[in-house]
Amino acid sequence: MIKVEGLTKRYARNVAVDNISFEVGKGEIVGFLGPNGAGKTTTMRILTCFLPPTTGKASVAGFDTLEQPMEVKKRIGYLPENPPVYPEMEVREYLTFVGKLKGLTSKDVPGRVEEAMKRCAILDVKSKLIGKLSKGYRQRVGLAQAILHNPDVLILDEPTSGLDPKQIIEARELIASLAGDHTIILSTHILTEIEQSCDKVIIIDKGKLKATDSVANLKKLLHGTEVHVEIQTPAPSAEIRQTLEQIPGVSRVVLSNAADERHYFEVESLESQNVRAEIARAVVHAGWNLNELRPKGASLEDVFLQLTASEQKTSVETVSQ
Repeated sequence: MIKVEGLTKRYARNVAVDNISFEVGKGEIVGFLGPNGAGKTTTMRILTCFLPPTTGKASVAGFDTLEQPMEVKKRIGYLPENPPVYPEMEVREYLTFVGKLKGLTSKDVPGRVEEAMKRCAILDVKSKLIGKLSKGYRQRVGLAQAILHNPDVLILDEPTSGLDPKQIIEARELIASLAGDHTIILSTHILTEIEQSCDKVIIIDKGKLKATDSVANLKKLLHGTEVHVEIQTPAPSAEIRQTLEQIPGVSRVVLSNAADERHYFEVESLESQNVRAEIARAVVHAGWNLNELRPKGASLEDVFLQLTASEQKTSVETVSQ
């Protein structure tokens, strides 16, 4: 549904997007991740035909964003971080106006507006001025305008930005309800949103593609497995750590906390090695009390931080994120 090949965008000496390639299949929900200045918004603006690429190609539903922008725009619904709404208009009035702009016939507009309001749960505010609505409702109105013409692709840039926890949950449920009917690219800084909502993740940093895969597969990028261990003993932490480090298959031992003869360690093993049984035997053999021994799975945050870690902090994107 979306295909990006060698996409690059330069601004004078700065490279905002640097030769990235990826594909998004029909009906997928894809999380688009990256630090501020990574190139996310620039990529989205190219996909929505707001910006031309310097080199490379991007296509939506088989139409080139540079050569066939009007065909692409017919098939895309776009919700930027700040919804493109008119505060002086009523909700239904605004959506009717947008429907006409999107080329819907006078016959189709009322039905499409009603359906969009229903799906976005804004029927109860359809006669209110947009400027009088809460941030959450304005986001819903913005999403309603994005789906009004029933596009093949939805591109959502920070759709939960500025929402309270209840509104975030509502927005997440709404986006999930759109899956299957639409291909969705979702940009957000809230990694739990990605884990709970997305089939696949695309990570970019400083304009370069770092990874594109399912959340489960990305978590496997971290080498080995990590185990949380709580040991109760008067023995010094250094002695316990030395004992744990001598266990075959253990690659790293880190003391995370120690208090009242309780010692908390994170023990990392070599890839495909399960050292929990050996840890238990070593602790019992030393005469210490083993209070807790549990696996500590890698999170998407761990993967994200590892892939985007760098001493270079200067942003390469001049477009505001």
